Amino acid sequence: MNTTQDELDVAAANEQFYRALEEGDLAAMDALWLHTDWVKCVHPGWELLFGWESVRETWARIFSNKSGLRVTATEIKIVLEGDFAWVSCAEILALFLDSSSAPTSATTTATNLFKRVDGTWRMILHHASQVPETPDITESEMIQ
Repeated sequence: MNTTQDELDVAAANEQFYRALEEGDLAAMDALWLHTDWVKCVHPGWELLFGWESVRETWARIFSNKSGLRVTATEIKIVLEGDFAWVSCAEILALFLDSSSAPTSATTTATNLFKRVDGTWRMILHHASQVPETPDITESEMIQ
């Protein structure tokens, strides 16, 4: 399958989101999102947020926490439909709570929606939910 320029541009916007998240860069996050009252965001374990001002405030609060964060998006799937694109992926997170302890890790699943505005892909929704850890199923436990 050939990758289109739109898919490359959406992938770049998605990467920009994760770079801003990892770096705690509010200006980069601000540049990526569409600034309307109908954008939405769900951080893992949080309520649904409506509107850019509410979404921006939560990023500012998250970024004010001085602990480190590393995030890797995996299993990335991009779907395009006209001026809309959605990206589904897994997020592998490593949270450094302090400099003397090992990081806490978590896996989330995320959906990121983008809308093309004046030729630029702007984020309109980020929804991430923690993936519960489940024990491996042994062959004897599988339904035959």
